Amino acid sequence: MHAHNCYPDEGQWADRIERALKLGLSQVAIEQDLAWVPASGGRAARSVVSHTDKPTGAEPTLDEHFFARVRPIMEKALADNQRERWPLMVLHLDFKTNEIEHHKYVWDLLKRHERWLTMAKKAAPGSPPLPLAAGPLLVLTENGTGQEADFSDAVAVGDPLLLFGTTPSPQLTREEDPDRRAKILAAAQPSVLVPWKATNYRRWTNFAWGAIEEGGQQKADGWTAADAARLNAIVTRAHDQGLWVRFYTLNGHLPASSQGWTAGYNFGSAAAVRARWQAAIDAGVDFIATDQYEGLAELVARKR
Repeated sequence: MHAHNCYPDEGQWADRIERALKLGLSQVAIEQDLAWVPASGGRAARSVVSHTDKPTGAEPTLDEHFFARVRPIMEKALADNQRERWPLMVLHLDFKTNEIEHHKYVWDLLKRHERWLTMAKKAAPGSPPLPLAAGPLLVLTENGTGQEADFSDAVAVGDPLLLFGTTPSPQLTREEDPDRRAKILAAAQPSVLVPWKATNYRRWTNFAWGAIEEGGQQKADGWTAADAARLNAIVTRAHDQGLWVRFYTLNGHLPASSQGWTAGYNFGSAAAVRARWQAAIDAGVDFIATDQYEGLAELVARKR
């Protein structure tokens, strides 16, 4: 269960991280969107959790919002030392801004919590991925500008990688018409969508739901056997390439019940989204992103 946008948004919805952590799942992914706030007014520069690349500076820092909150969970996990259960949690970082200073700040923050982390040694160029040394927390990032340079290339061979990125997004078309782009995405072969194998740093891949159903959530009709077959084919391809795979963001609710959720991610009903959640679970999707944490967690718990 991937807890999408699991942070306050413009001062609202501050309970999202508590909602996710109280679900009792043995594993959960927590997404934190990050933006850089330069030093000003006597406050040091810092990384804050923000849905926009233009934060006000009033937002909580990543350290305050995430690391301080999960500290008791991580320290208990280290004390219990049940390594077969690790990682217990995934932290997904979605950088809204990619300044070098921002990357260094986050790297230094991770270094301070290195005891918690699932890591791998930096391999020599061209070498296959080295095994992960499991810790209770696995940190993932995406494919933002400069991330691989700062989080992997700058690390000496043999030193630990503290977080792991996605493969690049496939360049399917230069078509400007959105309907045409949607059609191309939904028809692309799995080998085209996932052309790259995992590397020591790039260990996962990330798709909008439009890769499965043309036009995504708001244009989806009834869930079909053909849809399920396409989902299974893409997941199988990703796993064959040594990659974890995430799909985002699967919601189903009446508009009036939204709690700051993006309208474009809404299938429109609980029944519609539950069909997709179940299909994603059955297909072995590694990270199923939703804003409706409790509903998906119920299905995931039944599967286990």
